[in-house]
Formats: sequence, C-alpha cells, structure tokens
Amino acid sequence: MSIKIVFFATPDIALESFNFFINSSDYEVLALVTQKAKAANRGKKITQRNITLTAKEHNIEVFEPDRISKEPDIIEKLKALNSDFFITFAFGQILSQEVIDIPKFGIINLHASLLPEYRGANPIAQSIIDGKTKTGITTMKTALELDSGDICLQDEIEITPNMNVIELMEIISKRSPKLLDETLKGLYNNTLKPYVQDHSSATFCKKMKKEEKVIDWNMDYKALHNKIRGMYQLNTNHTTFNNKIIKILKTVAVDDIKGNVGEIQSIEKDGIIVSAKNGAIKILTLKPEGKGEMRASDWANGARAKKGDKFV
Repeated sequence: MSIKIVFFATPDIALESFNFFINSSDYEVLALVTQKAKAANRGKKITQRNITLTAKEHNIEVFEPDRISKEPDIIEKLKALNSDFFITFAFGQILSQEVIDIPKFGIINLHASLLPEYRGANPIAQSIIDGKTKTGITTMKTALELDSGDICLQDEIEITPNMNVIELMEIISKRSPKLLDETLKGLYNNTLKPYVQDHSSATFCKKMKKEEKVIDWNMDYKALHNKIRGMYQLNTNHTTFNNKIIKILKTVAVDDIKGNVGEIQSIEKDGIIVSAKNGAIKILTLKPEGKGEMRASDWANGARAKKGDKFV
C-alpha cells in the first residue's frame, strides 16, 4: 500500500506530521503547498520556512500560491498529480470547491480543537485564554464552510493549570501524526465512517486585537493568568513600569493575596506578586524593554522595584 498525498501546511507545528509521511513507506508525498515566506521585520532578509526546507531536502515539489483558489496553473498541476488525499494542517488559506474536489478520497484537515468547539483560527491560544482544562485535535473532511466538515477522529488533550500556548502546541504537534495516519488508512480501507458535526454546538475563535496585548490589572487574577499563558511568545502581554514597557511571560495564579490592582505585594526569590481583581499573580519571568527574558526577581533588583510600586 502506498497512499499518495499532497501536504498543505505553513508553520512548524505541522513539521512533525510532514516528516512522518515523508519517512513512512505507506505513503508517497507528491508535493507540499505552503505560504510564501515573509521577512520578519522591515529590511530583513526573507528566510525560507522550515517545512519548505524539509520538502526541498527530500526533493518534494513545493507550491507557494499567494491565493490558491485564484491560481489556475497550480490547480491544474495539483490535478495532474492524481493524489488520493490532500492533508491540510494550519495552511492559512481558504480552499475553493474546485480544490476540495481534486483528490480521490477528499481533503483531510487536522484542526487543533475538539470540534465543533473553537472553529476558525487560533483555537490553541483561545482554549487556554478561556481557562479550559481540556482540548484536543480533530481530523475532519474539508467542506466549503469553515471547519464544518464531517469528523473522522478526535484525540483529547489535558490543559494543566500553568501550561502555556507553546507547550500545548508542542503536544499537539507530537500527537498529530498518529491521528492523521489512522484517519487516512481508515478512509482508504473503508473502515472509518466520518460523522456529521453538531452544528448547533459550534463555537468560533475571535481574532486577537492589538489592544488585547496590554495587561488590564482590573481583570480577575485567574483570567489574567490564563490570558498571559495563552498569549505567551506569540502575542505577549505587556505592562509599564516607570514608563518602560515590560513584557510579562510566565506567571502563576495566587488566590490568597489581595490588594490594590497592579500593585506589587511582595518580591520573592522566585517571583514578584502583583495584585489583580480577586487575587494576585506571581510573575516568574519577564522581558524588560530593550533586554532579554529574565527572572522577575532579578529584574526587580535591577529596577529597584519595591512593595507598593505599581504596574500600569
């Protein structure tokens, strides 16, 4: 058995799955479809994505459409490959019905939530921000409406109280190849029967706004802790101290300390305790303006921060 696939993906979270299919004798990877690399900052050299480099190392054809639904040349090339499946995993573009209809067995999407919960972009971060204790991954047959296709398989993942979005992404990345493998083989051998989602229970992720990166110390302390860990390194939260921007990176929730919101209650060896609504958070690591990540206690010593000082 050699199942022919085309892999659609862009970020590193999909790299583990891509490598699995490349190295499996059960599959033949015909091509990679990915988004064009962009410069991280103005004037910087464009660096190719890791998934693109991996494809080229294995002599796999790479397509980088600006908008695949509007590029007939690429669509015709994909049709000519005569693939069994397309796999999409955080590809980042909406597919047209013409593209959906190309592969023999359809398109299988790996979505990082337990559908129908958290359809749309950014479900990993949103589940943490919302204080969920579990999430998961879902394989589904791609349909034209966003994340609405029939569910194939699901795998539940626990979200521990201090887990951040990067840690959850790593778990999802490692668990995805097995679920995709079981899905494709089940559909190929006709031993797996997808089922319709409960559309009435669907929830949707909202797009993160720039102003949400600013810490509101009037938030409930648990919600603030969830927000910080849910946006860790991707859309890092920040506050100010003595007119300097401070990015808050790692925290824990502290429920037995109260005080004026934004006020430092104590400085300890392992962190700084700052009050929020109904409790406090202990800042473990942070990134001061113009400097790298450091322990919060080290920053406090250098900044001469003391009990009663306020973040705003």
